[in-house]
Amino acid sequence: MSTAISSITGADPAQAAAAAGQTLTQANFLQLLVTQMSSQDPLNPESNTDFAAQLAQFSALQQSQAMSQDMSILQANSMMGEMVTVAPSNGSGSVTGQVSGVQVQSGTPVIVLNGQSYSLNQVTAISPPVSAPANPANTTQTSNQ
Repeated sequence: MSTAISSITGADPAQAAAAAGQTLTQANFLQLLVTQMSSQDPLNPESNTDFAAQLAQFSALQQSQAMSQDMSILQANSMMGEMVTVAPSNGSGSVTGQVSGVQVQSGTPVIVLNGQSYSLNQVTAISPPVSAPANPANTTQTSNQ
């Protein structure tokens, strides 16, 4: 299908979408499919099975992208309460603190650290939270007699 789309739009669809900073949606795909069907050579038509296979591939790609986004959200949630070191985008060294929250901004999860939001790709280290040592004055010993 990429050759058919290339002939319709004059460019590779992946490159065109990347250059425009946009992603193809299922509605865009269906619009291209209808355009391709109406513009095809009547003496050499595309096979119906080719169209169905292309739609199935596009649907699988969408599901893969959704699963990737869900995995990112799970990864961010797993950092709750952990000590994390991040490299801020302004290049001012590193920041370490305990993750106090997770937010989803424009479909992308970010962690909240010391009141500031950081993306997951800024995380440079993760360690378990520092726990306070047990107070020996408050512990009692029991003996088995």
